[in-house]
Amino acid sequence: MQTEPPLLPRGARRTAAWCGVLLLVSGVAAIVIWLCVVLKAAVTPVLLALLGTALLGPLHRRLLGLRLNRSLAAALTCVALIAVVGGAGYIVASALIDSGDQIIASLKEAAQDVADHAGAAGTSLDDLASNAKDLIGKFGGTAASGLLTGFSLVGHLIATSILALFLTFFFLRDADRAAGLLQSLAPRGAAPHLEAAVRRAVQAVEGFMRGTTVIALIDAIFITVGMLILRVPGALGLGALVFVGAYIPYLGAFISGTVAILVALADRGLAIALWALGVVLAVQVIEGHVLQPMIQSRTVQMHPAMVMIAITAGASLAGILGMLLAVPLAAAAFGVISELRAYYANYPTDSGAAASGAPPSGPGGDTS
Repeated sequence: MQTEPPLLPRGARRTAAWCGVLLLVSGVAAIVIWLCVVLKAAVTPVLLALLGTALLGPLHRRLLGLRLNRSLAAALTCVALIAVVGGAGYIVASALIDSGDQIIASLKEAAQDVADHAGAAGTSLDDLASNAKDLIGKFGGTAASGLLTGFSLVGHLIATSILALFLTFFFLRDADRAAGLLQSLAPRGAAPHLEAAVRRAVQAVEGFMRGTTVIALIDAIFITVGMLILRVPGALGLGALVFVGAYIPYLGAFISGTVAILVALADRGLAIALWALGVVLAVQVIEGHVLQPMIQSRTVQMHPAMVMIAITAGASLAGILGMLLAVPLAAAAFGVISELRAYYANYPTDSGAAASGAPPSGPGGDTS
């Protein structure tokens, strides 16, 4: 009996199938993002705790290697987190407070110089510099106002920090139970591959956090030393700004470098500003061609365009906090995608698994 030919050619059917998959994934992702925005008061400390866990995971494992109790090791790791974050925050805040007025005054002077040379075209720069504090305050207030309605910003930050700290403790202490939980929740036969994907995501975030912290510290030291040699005022504050800005890839380096150059232009003249530009460019070249390939070679490498898209999306969803969290979350997503690609790359070549109808054994382990 002769069968009728399919209504659509094979290429069209495959395209339609992929469109259906993309629509389904996009719909699920949209729902997840919407839930995260609605429940951001609870989601924010969880995400911060996950980042803290990823950053401190190696220290916790080293303490466990010394045969310490899991609870004690997690507690000591959290104490180290408090000491490091508190100390770094105090240094950065004090440097910015001590140099903030001087930097703002230098920016105003630089803008005035530009206005004098550019006429009316420079007026907007002068206005921007004159209202820099108000603009920063308004932007920060707008970014933070959506986080928790009805409470003060300080109270919310304290509550979020304490909750994130406790969650970090529990995540570190009970990390060994995560594999068992995944195996109990995963569909039959998918547990090893799901566990491998989660491990890859955790490794990507760990690598990003460690690498970014080291690179931020090196960049800040180089910029600070360069500004001190050039005798640019507020060098410590500029270095602190570079350190904080490094956690927002590309955009943070551009803003902090621009501020350093403008401060040098205002207080030391055009020649020193050009030298400051050379220092900033040299640091960026060293970062892009030496530090990142050497330090972050084992992490998920994302194209700069994807990084900028992630930062823009994070800023639109959660302001400054979203900009800080966007790239590590994107790194985790790319880690999962890489694991899935490695898994399904073996599917066509695994003829025995295809003949038996069983899924192939991927990089996460075998399905037996």
